[in-house]
Amino acid sequence: MAQGMYHYLRQAWKKPDKKTLRLRMVEWRATNSVVQVDKPLRLDRARALGYKAKKGFVVYRVRVKRGGRKRIRRGVKGRKSRKQTNRKTLKMSYQWVAEIRAARKHKNLEVLNSYWIGKDGKYYYFEAIMIDPSRPEIKNDKKMKWIIKGENRMRAERGLTSAAKKSRGLRSKSPRLKVRPSLRAWNRKGK
Repeated sequence: MAQGMYHYLRQAWKKPDKKTLRLRMVEWRATNSVVQVDKPLRLDRARALGYKAKKGFVVYRVRVKRGGRKRIRRGVKGRKSRKQTNRKTLKMSYQWVAEIRAARKHKNLEVLNSYWIGKDGKYYYFEAIMIDPSRPEIKNDKKMKWIIKGENRMRAERGLTSAAKKSRGLRSKSPRLKVRPSLRAWNRKGK
């Protein structure tokens, strides 16, 4: 059976050409951490996540440093030395961090979704699909005008994007895994 273009794009990204990707990352390292790109690098993934090639949709490449997060050490006097660690494990996924950074950089835009495009020894790279809610093209689009509502403002910071929900444990399909918030929490919320 004949396959479409997006099928072959998806297959190509399963095993990307390492030499080309490495050369791209050398260029990306020299740029700022949040950079607007003309068109998505992974068109199949962007389209699956809601991207459309029309006014009001903007794509940003975001760079996030790899590794654990450090915190400032507390004062040395009168403390146990084993409690003075300065390395902390981040509870948020790097993809969620990238979405928040893109949202904070461009406050007039809303994060629709994001996806991974690469990693090297020092950084993770993501592309964030962002929408301008003030554009008439978005206001008149039946599928996208939900983002204009006030309850959908600051989606990335409030953990409402797909990557954030996954990181918060809201996309678990297995009954054995903990799903947050629990049913008891929902019952308490209703009282």
